[in-house]
Amino acid sequence: MLTAKARIAILLEDGIKGKHGKTGLAFLRYSNAEIVAVIDRSCAGESLAELTQIKCNAPIVSDMSAALVYKPDSLLIGIAPSGGKLPSNLEKEIDIAVQAGISIINGLHTLLKPNYPKLQSGQWIWDIRQEPSGLSIGKAKARSLSTKRILTVGTDMAIGKMSASLEIHRAALAAGIKAQFVATGQAGIAIAGGGIALDAVRVDFAAGAVEKTVLEVAQDNELIIIEGQGSLLHPGSTATLPLIRGSQPTGLILVHRAGAKNIRDLPEVLIPPLPEVIKLYETVASVGGTLGKIKVKAIALNTFGLDTTAANKVIQSTSELTGLPCSDVVRFGGKTLLSAI
Repeated sequence: MLTAKARIAILLEDGIKGKHGKTGLAFLRYSNAEIVAVIDRSCAGESLAELTQIKCNAPIVSDMSAALVYKPDSLLIGIAPSGGKLPSNLEKEIDIAVQAGISIINGLHTLLKPNYPKLQSGQWIWDIRQEPSGLSIGKAKARSLSTKRILTVGTDMAIGKMSASLEIHRAALAAGIKAQFVATGQAGIAIAGGGIALDAVRVDFAAGAVEKTVLEVAQDNELIIIEGQGSLLHPGSTATLPLIRGSQPTGLILVHRAGAKNIRDLPEVLIPPLPEVIKLYETVASVGGTLGKIKVKAIALNTFGLDTTAANKVIQSTSELTGLPCSDVVRFGGKTLLSAI
């Protein structure tokens, strides 16, 4: 399967300048694998580093045939369209890759392995979004662990919960702490090499799936950072509650997009003041206080689009508003939030 020695091409069609490139851009930022090409015809030939502000000099090419020149051994499907379905115009790109002996990392709900029963020696297809076997309902077993368990939660979807989790994990390792990142979405799983595709798990077993994974990784670690999904505020989100119930967190990190007043794409659904959001998450996580005091430890603020001066100003004002440490971990690293934990 995928290793740090892999040579990856990322299929990111309309994902660099568009809004569906979350998986591929996260992989670009955090994976240790070598990225040899990015496929996006809308900006072929442009500078990847300039467009994304990510330190990667891989060329942007127009299609899979052009990517083959750079000798990838694996293709990551880096787009995350609504509904998780593979767009029909990209099926040809997948066919070209498979015929060339390229392995596939697929984070979409559209399963690819059944379409290609005969692969070349050493070639594989990893359909990430599949339910693990042997699941049961959650039973709050993680409460008995001595290992600290930090869950990232948010005021909206797609605002940086995975990035916050990875940056805290990176800071913990740098500080000599035995820490484990638990991925719960396709991008995090591709980066970490394993985890739970939570949106592929039947809702009855979602908390149990989280619990099972947390129990498995707790033995050899002092700190577990669980990647959050969705938001209690979003009317279309069902993932946050099973993450809370399954991980039984000892603390929370609240992720918020600077300046956001409402759920993105749902202007009628307002985001309450952050102190109220904090109170909501603490009440739910502690089940109204019956599980003790489970606190939001810090705020991870997404300041994308702001210059450094404006970012620092809003970080300071958010800290004053909430009374909690606050930082943008992508800009400044996870050390501040790790200290809060």
